[in-house]
Amino acid sequence: MSSLPTKYTVGDYLAERLAQIGIRHHFVVPGDYNLVLLDKLQANPNLTEVGCANELNCSLAAEGYARANGVSACVVTFSVGALSAFNGTGSAYAENLPLILISGSPNTNDASQFHLLHHTLGTTDYSYQLEMAKKITCCAVAVARAHEAPRLIDRAIRHALLARKPCYIEIPTNLSGAECVRPGPISAVTDPVTSDKAALAAAANCASEYLSGKLKPVILVGPKLRRAGDGAEQALIKLAEAMGCAVAVQPAAKGMFPEDHKQFVGIFWGTVSTDAADSIVHWADALLCVGTAFTDYSTVGWTAMPDIPLMAAEMDHVTFPGAHFSRVRLGEFLSHLATTVKFNNSTMIEYNRLKPDPVLVRTATPSDELTRKEISRQIQALLDSKTTLFVETGDSWFNGVQLKLPPGALFEIEMAWGHIGWSIPAAFGYALRHPDRKIIVMVGDGSFQVTAQEVSQMVRFNLPITIVLINNRGYTIEVEIHDGSYNKIKNWNYALLVQAFNGEDGNAKGLTAKTAGELQDAIKAAEENTKGPTLIECSIDQDDCSRELITWGHFVAAANARPPRLPGV
Repeated sequence: MSSLPTKYTVGDYLAERLAQIGIRHHFVVPGDYNLVLLDKLQANPNLTEVGCANELNCSLAAEGYARANGVSACVVTFSVGALSAFNGTGSAYAENLPLILISGSPNTNDASQFHLLHHTLGTTDYSYQLEMAKKITCCAVAVARAHEAPRLIDRAIRHALLARKPCYIEIPTNLSGAECVRPGPISAVTDPVTSDKAALAAAANCASEYLSGKLKPVILVGPKLRRAGDGAEQALIKLAEAMGCAVAVQPAAKGMFPEDHKQFVGIFWGTVSTDAADSIVHWADALLCVGTAFTDYSTVGWTAMPDIPLMAAEMDHVTFPGAHFSRVRLGEFLSHLATTVKFNNSTMIEYNRLKPDPVLVRTATPSDELTRKEISRQIQALLDSKTTLFVETGDSWFNGVQLKLPPGALFEIEMAWGHIGWSIPAAFGYALRHPDRKIIVMVGDGSFQVTAQEVSQMVRFNLPITIVLINNRGYTIEVEIHDGSYNKIKNWNYALLVQAFNGEDGNAKGLTAKTAGELQDAIKAAEENTKGPTLIECSIDQDDCSRELITWGHFVAAANARPPRLPGV
């Protein structure tokens, strides 16, 4: 580094490590316990500070950045900041994203002097935040002395990178500027753990032998495939073509296997599957699950669990009937198996007999009232190889899953955590890392109200994100699970709100669409606005939701309503 500081501090150490692992933007909300640390991070020429409206948005923006960059950092203050940021940290844990949550904390002298402090619970024990962080991260550390900082910081970051999970680093306000040693080679933190060669060979050979005894194999792809890195997605394509079998994906893995590939058979989501994927998955006698996640949401209230023994290839191990192999990396396993497996296209032959005909979509006239189907039709026409589509929790999930992704298009969804409002800050964080991509967000009005402030940061950074807001006056996904007056929300003038974020120098546009023609005109205006976000408020009937959401909601409601199991039953 040029112009090295004469005194090297804990804050300098952390800043250099963040830059060395590829972080270029760190997301912050200032508070008095982290201000010195923020100064140190600002001083690093390879880092750009990104201020956020609040700590919830900050953590979710970092979550989105981790999707684009592979790792991210969120810096907040003690308690009032970190406890809010725990929400996005929980999302990163559930979604397998290495988010580094960094919190300032009280002066090291205060605990021994039994001081009652602001931003605490009003007790003299300040350890509660660290203990809470341990439950939602793969590694949580608190720096108590400056000379321990290098070891603890390196340990936490390495754990996060290897586990693909968030970590937590707590630095007292009087230690950020305390002197410490300079970092050693970054390879000590970033070097990957490769597969055990013997375990890898044994896993691939056993899997190949197992599959050779089956007549109808299918590959089911889950969301952990992309998180595995190491070329796992390309390795999957190589394996699929070597096997010749049908490939279905879970909804949270949409886009992780090319939708134009001849072996792609749709989204497997039980009764709300696309392209008859459920028919071929349930016909199979062998299911190779690659990075899958079977939850109540992805299985439609546990109604879509496969009923045959599963071969499960996870990020760091492989399990199938009668065998388990530890320390087998997913990408390496898929590549190795591709060289030993036998070709068997029986499921593709069957699928070609039962796959549905293409759905004919009616094009509305310009004067027609706007509908959910017309919104989807017009969004479909926007998708190209440079598009990343964010779909918010709610009916946007089901509408987004139905869209066809062209080659190169990417799809982001937060299905495991399912936090309404996630898409706005997450898309903001993602766009900072990939300003070259066309970002489109499908979000409902209820979700938008949770994190709307972060649109102001899109304005601040001149990000041309297109937000398609479906205004149906409430929490439609909750209505379909369990209706009540609490699902009705106060309506906003969303288009006007977005323009309010412009202040004196912004370039955001807020538009409304109540007809098909108005949406078409609004989309054209959004494409022409390259210097800021455009929100298109699409007003539709409150009962205009997808058949898939209604069906899914009924089954999830039934799963939620199961009575307690009695002891011994």
